Order: sequence, then C-alpha cells, then structure tokens
Amino acid sequence: MKRPIGIALAVLLAAVVAVAVHLGDGGGGPVVVRGVIGSEKEPFFNDPRVRAAFEEHGLRVEVETAGSRQIATGFELDGYAFAFPSSLPAADRIARDRKVTRVFSPFHSPMAVATFEPIVRVLAGAGLVRDSGQGHQIFDVAAYLDLVAEGARWDRLPGNTAYPARKRVLLTTTDVRTSNSAAMYLAMTSYVAGGNDVVDSAAQVPGLAEKLAPLFLDQGYSQASSEAPFQDYLVMGSGKTPMVVIYEAQYLSRLFSGDGSITSDMRLLYPAPTVLSKHTLVPLTAQGERVGRLLTEDPGLRALAARHGFRTADPGAFTDLAARHRAPVARNLVDVVEPPAYEHLDQLITGIERLYAGGAAPRTEGGS
Repeated sequence: MKRPIGIALAVLLAAVVAVAVHLGDGGGGPVVVRGVIGSEKEPFFNDPRVRAAFEEHGLRVEVETAGSRQIATGFELDGYAFAFPSSLPAADRIARDRKVTRVFSPFHSPMAVATFEPIVRVLAGAGLVRDSGQGHQIFDVAAYLDLVAEGARWDRLPGNTAYPARKRVLLTTTDVRTSNSAAMYLAMTSYVAGGNDVVDSAAQVPGLAEKLAPLFLDQGYSQASSEAPFQDYLVMGSGKTPMVVIYEAQYLSRLFSGDGSITSDMRLLYPAPTVLSKHTLVPLTAQGERVGRLLTEDPGLRALAARHGFRTADPGAFTDLAARHRAPVARNLVDVVEPPAYEHLDQLITGIERLYAGGAAPRTEGGS
C-alpha cells in the first residue's frame, strides 16, 4: 500500500524540480536584465508600474546606481546588459570603448535650480533672476559668476532681509569628480566663463579650471548622489540648501506625484544658458538593447517617464502633466548650449580634481 504513495511522491517531487529548473532557466518567467544607471533614474526604475511594464515584455530589469563619470571610466561593466549614464558625452565614451554602434536616448531633462520664494526675491534684487514672460523664471549664470567672483555673502546683498545668512552665495551641487549633474553645471558655467563658447581645446582648460574651481571647492563637502542634495532641499529647507542644481525631472516628478513634498514656497528656476542632460542608454547585450528600444518606443513606458518628470519623444504627455499641475516649466527652451566633448569636459574635471587634492577636500563615491 505504501509503495504507490512513495512512487507518486517521487514523481511529484521530480515534477517540482523540473519546474524549478525550467523557471530558473527563464523558461516560465521574465528574463533578468541588469543595468547600471545614474541615481536620478532610480525612482523611475523602481516604480512598480515600470517594473510591471517591463515584465509584460518578459523582462525583469534590475539596476544599480553610479556616477556617470564612474560608469564611463571606472566601472566594471562586464555582467551588465546596459549602462545608462545621465549624459551623452559619458555614453559616447562607453560606446566607443565597448564598440557599441547603436545607443538610445529615450528621455532628457534640462538642468535647473531648485530654490524658495524668499531666495528668489533676494536673487532678483541682486540681478540674478528675471521673469521669462512665458510662465517660468530665469537664473542668469553670467551675473551669478560675477557675484561669486566678488566673494558675495547672503547677508551682505543689498536689501536682503529675507535670508540674512553669513555664508557664501553658492549653488549647491554634487561632487563634480563623480557626478553628472555637477558636470553639466560645469559645462554651462565653462561656456559662459569661456566667452560664450563651448570649450573645444586643451589649451583652454587650465585657466577655466582655476577660474571655476571655487564654484565647487568653496561649497565644502559635496554629496555623491544627485538625489541627496535634493532630499536636503525638500526636507531641511533653505537653511541647509537655499538653492541647488538639479535635473528638472527631479522637481517635476515630485510635483506630478502630488505627494506634498513640493510646497507653496518652493520655486524652479532655469539657468541661462542651461544644458540638456540627454539620458542615453548604451546596450551591452541583446537584452540591454531590448530595454533601450522599449524605453524609446513603448507608449506606456514613455508616459511613465513623463510622470517622473522626463521629457520624451512624445511631448504631449509632458505638456499635459505640466498644464494639469500648473507647473512653471519652460515649454520651449531656447537658451540651451551643448556640453563640451567628453575629453575636454573630463580635462576640466581633472583640473578641478587636482585643486581638490591640493585642498584636501573630502572624497565621495557613486552618484549621478
């Protein structure tokens, strides 16, 4: 009597093992695809709706975060299906090194400044902020560089009673040695400091690096991830972070979510000039190419990217969200400059890095 039961159990166990092996080989479940990305895209990839959209196509996308410069030069990419830095120059470097001929730029985000209404009034009084006449406000990079060169402090700005802090008037950024958001800030400031031209020769680098280094060194400690200073802005307010360089998408993602983190006194400014951060995916395997293609072509994923504040090839979704939430966004960005080629931008960063080393500035890891 016991033998048939034993045989049945053995058959059942064998079937369970067979199913487990089958699933483990990817026969009955989504294929795991690993990628390395800039941290500002982590909320997008962790969104359950995004995960579900990928799984509908048979993919389970798992990501790790690192700084775009790290991804391009110091990250071991073997074993990853794609690299997704936050800028085209970094992606171009990866594509050249890996001999990848096709990349995907599914969305982009202009660099912006997150601040507060009292700070805006002070900046406007100092000639740094003006209205665009189109519903958004502009931050004058040239005027800002002049103010920084004078060593201006908040409490010494004429007529400033709203923010009498004794510290230097400086934009908060991430660490330029590792983080793309800081590198894009360097790109726009180097354009202005270089006579309104893109840096295009190694001969320009030493003078510009020395001139622009105080923008970073005088901040003191800089955090690694673009999400970190933005979180400080959201949580700690102007006392800690009166104005911070961010991706537009970071601010709009919170505004579009309606989670209450963007309060009535918070403001979004657009630097003039600004730089578009073109989030560019470099596929390293066939599955990585599938991820890039889906992000670019799938309407559902494009709509979700817009909900996370990114501008995509479908401008309607972004425009509708901005109108619905009465977001003070720049509909048509005109004063946009290109970042330097990767080699010249890297030379600028290396020049500033040498000055960091001379000043024993703290090191950081990771970021975007």
